[in-house]
Amino acid sequence: MKILSKLAAAIIICLLAACGTFLDEQPNTTEQKTEIGSGKRIPVKLVKVIDGDTVKIKINNHEETVRFLLVDTPESVHPTRPVQPFGIEASQFTKKLMSNGKTEIELDVSERDKYGRLLAYVYVNGSSVQEALLREGLARVAYVYAPNTKYADEYRIIQSEAQQNEKGIWSLENYATEDGFESPNKEASSNLGKCSIKGNLSSSGDKIYHMPDGRYYDMTIPEQWFCSEKEAKYSGFRRSQQ
Repeated sequence: MKILSKLAAAIIICLLAACGTFLDEQPNTTEQKTEIGSGKRIPVKLVKVIDGDTVKIKINNHEETVRFLLVDTPESVHPTRPVQPFGIEASQFTKKLMSNGKTEIELDVSERDKYGRLLAYVYVNGSSVQEALLREGLARVAYVYAPNTKYADEYRIIQSEAQQNEKGIWSLENYATEDGFESPNKEASSNLGKCSIKGNLSSSGDKIYHMPDGRYYDMTIPEQWFCSEKEAKYSGFRRSQQ
């Protein structure tokens, strides 16, 4: 009986040791929970920038996808939507801003969205990435839902300044709205005398834009309107050869 008791005790100790090793390999969720809503910034390692408002980080040796809280940038890599005006610019801006320096995140009250992504305020060298995007007119204030509303007022002030200066997304009439980013329609462009460049997907999937003096301009049904060739190129379109 003594031998069996010693054997059972040895097995229990072994199991506990194994469990301890397993937990050490997992993200320290208990530690993360204590940071939520506290205003404390958590040092993380940037793995890659996915687009203007989404990055992948490593925390406690575990990779997480982080969605920037309270801001929305135009799409640049959406699987079912075309590249939107200023989407590539926003993505490139975030990449450049976060390429060097110390990355930190700050959690609010609700930790994740419905896709399982971490929701966070993101900082590089102590400066807010969200504020920088808003200041450059590369993002709009969005998804302001309680309880994650900590910096909503500050962000709206910065956005208002970008709107007044018609920077980035605010340089396009009726493009950035409360519901998202909308391509200017034909009626709006003709009334405004701009946004007359037609973006269209060819039968082979190529993104081509047509200028008003182009051969196929009149017969082209636009899937997207652009106000300048620069904007069209930033959105991944090439000029029609005719």
